[in-house]
Amino acid sequence: MASVDLRPELTCSICLCIFTDPVTVPCGHSFCRTCIGNVMDTQGIGEYSCPECREMFRIKPALKRNQSLSNIAESFQSAEKRIAIPCANCILSPVPAVKTCLHCEASLCEDHLRAHSKSAEHKKEKLRNILQKLTSQREETEKRVQSLEVVKRQVRGKTAGETERVTPLIRDIGEQLEDLKKQVLGEISRQAAQVSLPISDLNRLLEIKKEELSRKMGDIEELCNMTNPVTVLQEQESDRADYCDAEDTERRDIKVHDVEDLDVGLIAETLHSGLARIVTKVTRQPCVPEAPDMLQDVNTAPDMLLRVNAASDMLMDVNTAGDDVSVSEDLKTVSVSEIDHRRPETPERFLLNQVLSSSSFSTGRHYWEMEGSESGWWVVGVTYPSIKRKGRQSWIGDNNKSWCLENNENLYSVKHDSKEIRLPLSPSCHRFGIFLDYEAGRLSFYELCDPIKCLYTFTATFTEPLHAVFGVYEEDTWVRV
Repeated sequence: MASVDLRPELTCSICLCIFTDPVTVPCGHSFCRTCIGNVMDTQGIGEYSCPECREMFRIKPALKRNQSLSNIAESFQSAEKRIAIPCANCILSPVPAVKTCLHCEASLCEDHLRAHSKSAEHKKEKLRNILQKLTSQREETEKRVQSLEVVKRQVRGKTAGETERVTPLIRDIGEQLEDLKKQVLGEISRQAAQVSLPISDLNRLLEIKKEELSRKMGDIEELCNMTNPVTVLQEQESDRADYCDAEDTERRDIKVHDVEDLDVGLIAETLHSGLARIVTKVTRQPCVPEAPDMLQDVNTAPDMLLRVNAASDMLMDVNTAGDDVSVSEDLKTVSVSEIDHRRPETPERFLLNQVLSSSSFSTGRHYWEMEGSESGWWVVGVTYPSIKRKGRQSWIGDNNKSWCLENNENLYSVKHDSKEIRLPLSPSCHRFGIFLDYEAGRLSFYELCDPIKCLYTFTATFTEPLHAVFGVYEEDTWVRV
């Protein structure tokens, strides 16, 4: 009775016979090793599943031999042999049955069992299992197709919406760029006319001088051809003053290389600030969240067009900062500190409230912007790294190693080598641009208002790398790059 109750638990759900060499798959179900092996051989890679519970496996599962189940099955089969259940198909000479088919409940011997497993009903059962599996796979595939269709419709809708939103924005950018183009070209034309005027005046002076020299050369040639020495001496004495005047005039004439060149820094700043305004306007558009990424190249366009390196990554070197200044965590702001930081005393550190940039410039064109406090006393500019760090010669602008723009209680001036030039008008805003052309030896300071205005341009022959330098000398004074 017990053996009959155990049969369902000891039967392989594939061959419907008592387990032979039973193995267990990861989900916990057991099968004959041969049966489960044949089933998995028919399954595709990545689509392995348990025939019992349909759990899916990405890789072919390892088959672990179930020793306990094998022992129970063998004991059950031994008990059945002792009971000697006869084969249902061996009528003439009874033969003990080795297995009982759970599907038709027939007990069969080895010979009839082989034939029975090949019967149409058994094959149909296998086909039903395969059909069930294929049906499940088809349903899963259909779900995936439907999901992809949903995504496809979403992409189409988003594409249409983005196109509709971006098109007028691009058109607006084009119009603004056209206006900026006219503004920049107008500035170039204005500067060209301003530079051309003294050239034309100089050219007229040189033509007059050329005619005068030709006349004097003719007079001298006539004297050379005279045969009377007395006449030659008299003519030479009378014209000597004219010749001397000609030499004095030549010394007083303006040299061609003294004519001013185009202010490339002002042109670059006009273009840069115009593009910055366009980018700022675009990034504020709520309908285009990716605008900063889309326009990051536009923001650097003036640098590419005019080969000006924007020092947007300029940082302050704390190792050069005096004890009474505070440098912000992002290394872009310096201010007068209320406490003494007592920083380590090193050869690089200023005794005064000054700090250098961590980077230096030894070639090319460079541009950076800064903002200073409205009140107080601050200076900004450039300096050689060999500037003194203590004493009077360490003040920015009070030596031949530094050039600066200074604001002392809203009175502005520029200074180099202790020579100070007061600016006639105080800037109406407190944002400034600094343009350095190292090879040309030009350092320009610009007021970043509308319109942009050049405050002053230093000319020099630079002999060392240049650091940006910042100084703050009174309470509530700060400078930010």
